[in-house]
Amino acid sequence: MDIIPQIFTAKVMHKRLLPKTNSFTYGVYYLVLPITHIYEKIVTNYLAINKFSFLSFHEKDHGNHKGNIDTWIKDIIKQYGINHLINDIILIAMPRVLGYVFNPISLWLCFDKDKQLRAVLCEVNNTFGENHSYLCAHHNGDIIKSNDWLKAEKLFHVSPFLKREGHYKFRFSIHENTLGVWIDFYNITGEKQIITSLIGRLQPLTKSSLRKAWLRHPLVTLKTIFLIHWQALKIISKGIKYISKPQQKEIKLSASHHIEKINVDVE
Repeated sequence: MDIIPQIFTAKVMHKRLLPKTNSFTYGVYYLVLPITHIYEKIVTNYLAINKFSFLSFHEKDHGNHKGNIDTWIKDIIKQYGINHLINDIILIAMPRVLGYVFNPISLWLCFDKDKQLRAVLCEVNNTFGENHSYLCAHHNGDIIKSNDWLKAEKLFHVSPFLKREGHYKFRFSIHENTLGVWIDFYNITGEKQIITSLIGRLQPLTKSSLRKAWLRHPLVTLKTIFLIHWQALKIISKGIKYISKPQQKEIKLSASHHIEKINVDVE
């Protein structure tokens, strides 16, 4: 994967297997921003940074929401003892459209000097204004291969139709111009209950590629939040019980199994 600003045009697939089936697939696009390139002309020529515009990117939408995402992500990989392996970090996230954004998940891809994937931070948001980040990496810092599944305990309430229990399995496949992400959810009895995927193609960020992505999905962030609520209505209509949101856990950062944290708190 090239460490350059890009556009990721993809299909989101989500399928509930239990207790009743419900599935959907829709198109989206994401910004692919190396964190060291955000303020370079190759980005700012096409995209407004930290200010209102038709399409924009705001640092405060991510991390600790204080606008210092570079420091935030580097502190995390340092606390987990893998900073010596990481050379480049890329954030994959939706842009703001007319000032509005909702990212169900943003991905921080962490590469070594040979452009091999060593870690992925999955930054998850729910519709209640809360967030939690799952760091996916091997305990010994090994390269993450396309057939590796990384397991993490579910600690964050996302869907009002799933209890905050069980675990996720994450898989990532990155090639020269394609990216695939798979996240499966297993309930507390070990049954696979949800399968999700985000699969698409990468192309360099240009005025033309950004315009084409927008024309294909003009109000992508509004579309995303609308479809979340539409699917919720469909699930309710199938008789699946609504689960009230529990109080969020104090911990807002966790890791895949067998990764030990050196420092506990991240501001």
